[in-house]
Amino acid sequence: MLSCRVINSGSSGNSYLLTASDGQVLIMECGVKFKEIKQALNFNLRNVVGTLCSHSHADHIRAAKDIVAAGITLHCLKASAEAIGLDNHRVKHIEPNKQFEAGSFKIIGFPLRHDVPCLGFLIQHPDCGKIVFITDTSYVPQRFGKIQNYMIEANYCENILRERSETGTIHEFLHDRVIRSHLSLQSCLGVLAANDLSETNNLLILHLSDSNSDAIRFQKEISEATGKRTTIAKPGVTLNFSKTPF
Repeated sequence: MLSCRVINSGSSGNSYLLTASDGQVLIMECGVKFKEIKQALNFNLRNVVGTLCSHSHADHIRAAKDIVAAGITLHCLKASAEAIGLDNHRVKHIEPNKQFEAGSFKIIGFPLRHDVPCLGFLIQHPDCGKIVFITDTSYVPQRFGKIQNYMIEANYCENILRERSETGTIHEFLHDRVIRSHLSLQSCLGVLAANDLSETNNLLILHLSDSNSDAIRFQKEISEATGKRTTIAKPGVTLNFSKTPF
């Protein structure tokens, strides 16, 4: 069994810890202050085998320079490293669709559709089977086989966003950017419906917008549509990712 802990999720910052039964830790995203990551690790960095970063926006890569300064390998796109001026031997550039390893984690980064180069991740580990990680994308062209655990964005609800646009409570530019660069509740449901969830044990829903989402509604609709355990990512939430439901 593998533990997944949410440090934070949303526009203020994104970071998650995957901790294997042997103690190895993979940091997913580093978009919070490094102090928060260290606190979540109980200030023990020895077991961290690497950090994955999806793209160059601050809410996903804020602590990158501190991460590599602490001697932790950062895996990201070359474009992401260049965007923040990070040139360090601890930075490993990800080649999309090519497998690499961080400790006992086997990882493939696959392209997503954001407003900067962005990756999703397919992660495999003996403790939990396969994890799909998807955030900050308007569309998911890939289809996956049987996946045991999903970490997937549902940033906004199309109806809520439309109502805010009609009432003038959201600027037109921001409205259009949200649609172009994030996954809606409806699109998230579409991704899940297009994939085989027969072996899926957890759906962890990421990166909800503060103004354009409804956590209770999102949890209820996704749970009812899929019949799967559905959890909204909030600071401090910890889930057990496993190969089987029990």
